[in-house]
Amino acid sequence: MERKQVAVIVGAGPGLGCALAQRFGKASMHVAMARRHAGRLDALAAECSGINHAARAYECDATDEGAVARLFEQVGRELGEPDLVVYNAGSILHRSILETEAAEFEQAWRTGCLGGFLVGRAAARAMMQRIGRGGPGGTILFTGATASLRGGAGFHGFAVAKFGLRALAQSMARELQPKGIHVAHIVIDGRIRPPEVVEHPGETPDESMLDPHAIAEVYYQLHTQPRSAWTQELDLRPSSERF
Repeated sequence: MERKQVAVIVGAGPGLGCALAQRFGKASMHVAMARRHAGRLDALAAECSGINHAARAYECDATDEGAVARLFEQVGRELGEPDLVVYNAGSILHRSILETEAAEFEQAWRTGCLGGFLVGRAAARAMMQRIGRGGPGGTILFTGATASLRGGAGFHGFAVAKFGLRALAQSMARELQPKGIHVAHIVIDGRIRPPEVVEHPGETPDESMLDPHAIAEVYYQLHTQPRSAWTQELDLRPSSERF
């Protein structure tokens, strides 16, 4: 029997995280949905489970080294070694530089960048172990933002974290891709449509926001790219977005 692939989404929630879980599940992948408060994910995980795959909720603070190690150990034991890992966590700090506390700035960096390092490292270690046994590599994807490329007034904490995450993705790609692990960074340049905004049949779609399911499709296609033509970075934005 062919082994089912396993996807891990860190920073899973009702928006993009849920759309990713649904798309990966549609591809018959087992999905681990992780976030700091897993209780909020139980209903989403149940919704994303299907006949040919499982979706499970896991509690994990991505800024806690031990918690990240426990997450990957538990996922490996219950679902299998990860083939696709998405780091989708972040913390937006919008405040004047004159008013920002050091602890606030540090927390934004820890969530947006340090967590990406801890999760990316754990994913790479698991995939390298499989490669060492003669198995396939895998894919590691990082969710970026407009702030990955330029800092905005009042968004210094968010921008520093996203700048750092982008640098991490570039460095990891240069080290790991020759070994068989695809690393990509996706710049989300625009607002993602929140779950409470429902588009009804016959209505003109709101093109000012990104559809989370359309984003999820791109993430899945990145995972399926042939090794001879891997994307390291791409940017996504709605057609009406200025850039």
